[in-house]
Amino acid sequence: MFFPILVAATTAVLATGAEVLHSMRIRKVRHLAFGPAGGFSAPTILAPVLRVLFLGGLAWALTTLYLLEPKAHRSEVKEIESNERRHLLLVLDVSPSMKLKDSGEDSGLTRTQRSSKLVQSLLKRTTDDKLHITMVVVYNGAKPVVQESRDLEVILNFLDGMDMSSVFPVGKTRLFDGLEEAAKIARNWPSNSATLLLVSDGDTVPATGMPKMPPSIDGVLVMGVGNPTKGSMIDGRQSRQDVGALQQIASRLGGQYHDGNMRLVPSSVLNGLGSLKT
Repeated sequence: MFFPILVAATTAVLATGAEVLHSMRIRKVRHLAFGPAGGFSAPTILAPVLRVLFLGGLAWALTTLYLLEPKAHRSEVKEIESNERRHLLLVLDVSPSMKLKDSGEDSGLTRTQRSSKLVQSLLKRTTDDKLHITMVVVYNGAKPVVQESRDLEVILNFLDGMDMSSVFPVGKTRLFDGLEEAAKIARNWPSNSATLLLVSDGDTVPATGMPKMPPSIDGVLVMGVGNPTKGSMIDGRQSRQDVGALQQIASRLGGQYHDGNMRLVPSSVLNGLGSLKT
């Protein structure tokens, strides 16, 4: 661009004039400054030249930056065609019983916190760049909160202690509503392109009403959280991980059950779930 060059040249001319004026003033006292001979040393002669070049270059750089059009530099993510996408469909129980603290090796985590650790561990081991994540939360009803995202940070943000039960009316946990919502979302996906991941304590699971999964669901993993042997009080009753109910859900969906209260999901299990690669 011409204007930055003009500004740089003008700055250099003005700086040169200032250096000449300064040099003339120094000559009058050169014997005091440089000794009886009054000779200028090599650095003293070179310094004015370097200052002029520096100021000219600085003027050009700042003017160029000022005139450049702002541009956001973002990494380009290649768009994946819908028929080539792989899907992870996460159904997460966010009912009040999930806030009970009886999970983890020392029972020091809430069931929600343990769920977050399980899902985070799983997501951080996935390597498929075609994987799109959809997340449905369920309590007294079901709501999709993320649909077909490839940004893991979005999912992790929802899992990082966010209280999502407050968006539902108070009532009984309707876990099958979450599965039904998941089935609706996955209905139009290609066959065998999705893995269904259900995370719950199995509290108040009905005996009937299991939704049928569409052909797009290639693998199902049900992860249980909460102490399966020792109950905690909530709403005047004992609540514990209902292993039997969760195993039945996994069996009826043609999937696997994993007790995640103490152990993370092994990579060998994840590799057998169809759309997940580790």
